[in-house]
Formats: sequence, C-alpha cells, structure tokens
Amino acid sequence: NIRPTTGIQDLADMMAKGSKCRWGNWFAYIVFPFSIALRDDPLEHLRRAKSTIDRKKNSLEAVLTFIVGNFLIKFIGVQRSANVIKRALSNTTMSFSNLVGPIEEISFYGHPVTYMAPSVYGHPHALTMHFQSYSNKMTISLTVDPTVINDPHRLCDDWEESLRSIKAAVQGPG
Repeated sequence: NIRPTTGIQDLADMMAKGSKCRWGNWFAYIVFPFSIALRDDPLEHLRRAKSTIDRKKNSLEAVLTFIVGNFLIKFIGVQRSANVIKRALSNTTMSFSNLVGPIEEISFYGHPVTYMAPSVYGHPHALTMHFQSYSNKMTISLTVDPTVINDPHRLCDDWEESLRSIKAAVQGPG
C-alpha cells in the first residue's frame, strides 16, 4: 500500500472525486492448469505451481485478456462482450481470485471495517475461490454449485486439511 497517510482512513473520503485512489472493476484472467490430488511433498507441488503461475503472471496473458475485454466492450457492446466472457468461463472448472486489500484498517462512514469477503453469483462453473487480504488477515471464501459439488462442507474440510499439511511441511519436523 503506497497511500501517503497511514492509520484508519474513511472509505467515503478515499472514494471522493479527486482522490488519488484508483477504483473500479478491472477484469482480466489467465488460464491455469489445476490438479487435485494428495501429495507426498506438498511443498514440491507448491513450488511447481508457483513456478507456473509466476511464468504466466510475467507473460502478457492477463494484460491481453484485459485489453481484449475492453476492446470487445467498446466495439461490440456490453451484452455481446458478456456472452463472450461467459463462454470462456463456462469452459473452466473453477475460478480463483486473490484480492489485495489495504494493510491498515479502514472505516466506512465512521464505522470501522472489520471483515471483507468477496463473492460472486451466477457464475457458469461449479467452484469459485476468493482470497482476500485485509489488515494483515486472510479470508478465504468459496462459492459452490451444490448440484455439482454435493458436499461443500467436505470440500472445506479437505481444503483445511491441505492447508494444515502445507503449514506442517513449512514448519518442518519437530
């Protein structure tokens, strides 16, 4: 966060006209191969996944999807652009987003914001995972289509077990 002032800032002031904060929806994506399996060494799996995602982040894939999306909106309109994007998203298994929030606490009309959890509705695939950082905390929220994933609580339990396995591997033996 490179804001000139620190501490709790009023969200309304940050959104005011003339504010130096950048707001709005910027939509881009990359296609990432995702495998689900138990691993003997979860850290090796993370290293491989990080290497792949770093290559993709350093490529022009996300920038080009953003540029193409803006081009489509300007030249064929919002509705037809939405249909193109929906078709692309319909051919994915899941979506994953990580949203970087402010490091310091913020307030909204004088009320401190204690929790942020993004979500979506009506997406064309069975699973969406959001990771939201805010005030040195991480919130993970899942959106699940129960007609495809019939036991979302089991999915959450498995996800928790995987995170614990990764944490144990990072901390090492003992």
